[in-house]
Amino acid sequence: MFTPDINSISNTINANPHYMVEPFTPPLPLLLCLVAAAGAVIASFIVLIFFYKNTQAYSSYPKFDLMKLSFFGYIDRANIKFIIQLFSVFLFIIVVLSGFIGSSDPVYNIAPTFVWVIWWVGLAYVSAFVGNLWSLINPWKIIFEWCEKVFSLFGRNNSVSMRLSYPSKLKVWPAVLLFVIFAWIENVYPGAIVPSKISLIILVYSIITWVGMFLFGKDTWLRNGEVFTLVFGYLSRFAPIHGEAIRTAAGKTGTSSNIKKHLYLRPISSGLLDIKGASISETLLILLLLATVTFDGFTGTKRWIDVQIYLEQYSNNITLINTGGLICTIVIFFVVYFAFAKLMKLASGNSFSAQHLATTFVHTLIPIALAYHVAHFLMFLLIQGQTIIPLASDPFGFDWNIFNTTLYRVNFMFASPNFFWGTSIISILIGHIIAVFLSHSIAMRLFKSHSSAIRSQYPMLILMVGYTVASLWIITQPMYA
Repeated sequence: MFTPDINSISNTINANPHYMVEPFTPPLPLLLCLVAAAGAVIASFIVLIFFYKNTQAYSSYPKFDLMKLSFFGYIDRANIKFIIQLFSVFLFIIVVLSGFIGSSDPVYNIAPTFVWVIWWVGLAYVSAFVGNLWSLINPWKIIFEWCEKVFSLFGRNNSVSMRLSYPSKLKVWPAVLLFVIFAWIENVYPGAIVPSKISLIILVYSIITWVGMFLFGKDTWLRNGEVFTLVFGYLSRFAPIHGEAIRTAAGKTGTSSNIKKHLYLRPISSGLLDIKGASISETLLILLLLATVTFDGFTGTKRWIDVQIYLEQYSNNITLINTGGLICTIVIFFVVYFAFAKLMKLASGNSFSAQHLATTFVHTLIPIALAYHVAHFLMFLLIQGQTIIPLASDPFGFDWNIFNTTLYRVNFMFASPNFFWGTSIISILIGHIIAVFLSHSIAMRLFKSHSSAIRSQYPMLILMVGYTVASLWIITQPMYA
């Protein structure tokens, strides 16, 4: 079995923070896959029409509190939480320092692998399939809370924030802007895997986050401006575990000792049915998730390479071309989604505005975004993620061997191309079927007339079938670095 060590990976990494395996031809004909997947999504819709009438059943379920188990009660102890958060801040500092003082080669520096593979890809999976871990380990939140505790030791107000009134019209627009910048860095910026650039970007974002917390308060900025709290929070609505904190009658002081915490099990994706309609800015943020991961996948195909070659006769600036591609993809997703929201209004014959329908149903797209995230990034996580093992022993590239793992050899056979292909197909199919189910459930609650609810879903079904086909087409294309 060919298992090259970390050195052999250096030739596979380019200016994009991802690298792809060699071109792979799916074991089944593409047309058969597309027709079968589209048929499965349509069939699921038909089944829902005839057999799913009680829309409250999925969100009204017996609750089991995991906090009753000794393990979770132990984790919730203050000293254990402090150790976990201390470790999170320690990793944060290591990543930032490694970019500035460590090796400039991304292969020998922990920053690129940790940020793009372990944190961005890995934590997204944890958020969606386990629960909202980010709320516990967010280093920007932790450091700001520590500053508040230090201030309280000197007899001052335990808040270091000015607590200015957050403009209600601003909503989550700061997070939308920050995510657009993040998506551009991830998919376009040539320095996205340069360690020093990564650390500089982290510092700039840290300043923005802490200034926002200082001006408007920690919780206010986390709800509106800290983009990763919002993104991981959206994904965690899909997860089977969710937490609740209920202040007791004696808890008017707001101390943690007066807050009763619960950690409930729930059916997968049921949390997406508990969300009220989103604002326009939240709607655009969710659409950005879907648009940017789709563009990321498309840029690895030969079709996009052909587009780049064609456009290079007008401009040889590949960054400009990729920026244009990203912007066009985002605009297309926005226009298409709101156009289908208008079609939903027309099909239902109801008085709801197209904007109201767009913001009400947008959370049903989260399983689709997650499914494509799995299809596009799973191989990246399983293969490239293994490099964190030797990097943990030598994070700065100083020839250390702290944990005696620097000689670890990456196992490229850990996940075969057929496994990757099968997982991608299944994840996209399941994600779209769940989205159809959620959309149907919301429609049945929203519209008083059963016939209006069903008619409203025809455009949504067409949209989801179309994206199913587009997603499968992208992941079945030969991928190039």
